[in-house]
Amino acid sequence: MVDTEQVTTKRRGRPPDSDSAGTRRAIFDSARKLFAERGYGEVTNKEVASAVGITTGALYHYVESKLDLYVEVHRDVQDRIYGRFNEAVDASNTFIGKLAGILEAANAMNEEDYTLALFVGTVRTDMRRSPEIRSRLARSVRRRDRFFVNIVDVGVATGEIAAENRDSFAALIRILLIGLTEGGTESVEQHRRAIDGIKALLHGGLIMPVK
Repeated sequence: MVDTEQVTTKRRGRPPDSDSAGTRRAIFDSARKLFAERGYGEVTNKEVASAVGITTGALYHYVESKLDLYVEVHRDVQDRIYGRFNEAVDASNTFIGKLAGILEAANAMNEEDYTLALFVGTVRTDMRRSPEIRSRLARSVRRRDRFFVNIVDVGVATGEIAAENRDSFAALIRILLIGLTEGGTESVEQHRRAIDGIKALLHGGLIMPVK
């Protein structure tokens, strides 16, 4: 059965530019919140349009289908997150400095809008459930993984990480940051404690070896 909400035979003419940017921003923000809280399968274009205050037909001025909307929201979230992450990375020349900056940027974004991290966590579930989503977002996943491997390579170059531990450390960093998006992001205090714990672990101040 074809989902009529996800199919449109022809995109209608776009509204005037003066209205377009603001409406597009509102669509992305409303869709991100709905997708983050309920996942791709449970959200309809009609609900997104209603949250923005436009008709479903008007929504199709901006996207061809619900899947296209999801992909566009994901791209918008990734651009916002990695824009901040890259600023943090550029501010330090060491692995620990770069990672600490990324953690602080993640915490700041969570304080500003927890639905960013919540959406990232929901995307992982949606990718497992939907081959379509998995296929459309595959390139973004590879980009994310390269980002963290590049950070670890800085640590290898500075001597902070042994070369033989490169792959294991990259996997560890990936899992730690995934955990930040699934560990109660609505709680600013809990998110802050988790980041402080990771930073303490990196500096050797969290676990004391038994003598």
